[in-house]
Amino acid sequence: MHKKNVLIIGSGGREHAIAWKIAQSPLLHRLYIAPGNGGTGFTGTNIPISDCDFEAIKRVVLENDIDIVVVGPENPLVQGIADFFESDNLLQDVLVVGPSKLGARLEGSKDFAKQFMKRHQIPTAAYETFDKSTINKAIDFLGRLSAPYVLKADGLAAGKGVIICNSLDEAVVELKSMLFESKFGEASSKVVIEEFLNGIELSAFVITDGISYKVLPEAKDYKRVGVGNTGPNTGGMGAVSPVPFAGSDFMRKVEERIIKPTVNGLLAENIPYKGFIFFGLMNVNGDPYVIEYNVRLGDPETEVIMPRIKSDFLKILIDLGENRLQDSVLELHNDTAVAVMMVSGGYPGTYQKGMVINGLDNSDLSVVFHAGTEYLDDSQTYITAGGRVLAVSATGDNMSIAREKVYKGIGQLSFTNHFFRTDIGNDLML
Repeated sequence: MHKKNVLIIGSGGREHAIAWKIAQSPLLHRLYIAPGNGGTGFTGTNIPISDCDFEAIKRVVLENDIDIVVVGPENPLVQGIADFFESDNLLQDVLVVGPSKLGARLEGSKDFAKQFMKRHQIPTAAYETFDKSTINKAIDFLGRLSAPYVLKADGLAAGKGVIICNSLDEAVVELKSMLFESKFGEASSKVVIEEFLNGIELSAFVITDGISYKVLPEAKDYKRVGVGNTGPNTGGMGAVSPVPFAGSDFMRKVEERIIKPTVNGLLAENIPYKGFIFFGLMNVNGDPYVIEYNVRLGDPETEVIMPRIKSDFLKILIDLGENRLQDSVLELHNDTAVAVMMVSGGYPGTYQKGMVINGLDNSDLSVVFHAGTEYLDDSQTYITAGGRVLAVSATGDNMSIAREKVYKGIGQLSFTNHFFRTDIGNDLML
């Protein structure tokens, strides 16, 4: 088998974790990341282009003889990067790890996703979808639900398009703000209103060729900025894998009731799909319900998934491209992995960039995945370039050992006004 040239699209901690894992493969020839960040530049070659500039991506692919393109974030997928490759004679033979534009609607439209679940009897919360013209029906529907109320922007809103309201009055105000004041821009021109599911959240992941699939490690992430799940939602403050309350019985239900009907549903509807599916789940008294689909890996979940994969991940991607996924071997480590985000003061609101990051040479207990960093060649220093700056990840025989390593690792790192949650994984140790 000739060695592969791989291009990873994206610039976050997820992309650094994927790059870190692929870089370990003996099947890799050269690795590129576009645009990448301060950390990815040391696992491969960063190329400073936008993740949605398809023409620039085409040039990079042709100039560097790329065999496989792994798409990290959702925007290029929803905008049709897989279709762009498929329809170009020069790019047709390149494997894009990511679904077609049709498949990306599972994430790109909450309404489409809910209708898909309904068609294939996949358990999810009761819902209806509304726009400006049906505002009165929407208010009536809210009146028939009991608090709390869940409002979701139909389109992509950078992970921030979901509002949970504790009173009917608040729900009506937020609904009007989304529909009439474009609270989430075009994304909230339609709003999905759902019943509230009371349970505990987790995420399941598969890689699929649209026919067969491999189940990746499950994870639980922590969205709120503050200790004890307080404060505003973020892109994620940490993650753990495996999830203690998702035992073999529960995961069997996930596979039978959710994963299989989803993959079979895509096939039945002739929706081409080669890539990842992320199932945002709620465990309600031992039964799984789908809160949302994503069409890529999560961040910071990838930072605990990749360290738990024992197999050569690039070999799995090659098998995916050659329609041999069902014969592929996916082995996992039995360890527990914990990742904690170090973020900039003020995040998820306004924050400063350009702070020097100290201590990156020290960490031996943990792996540090860069999320929002930049490397300055002239001074050979790393500086902050985002709200979520670093994901410090470690594995251990159990949650307690993994957490201890992570927080020791964080103790060796610093930048001005940094902060992090001190309780990632605590709730799962009781």
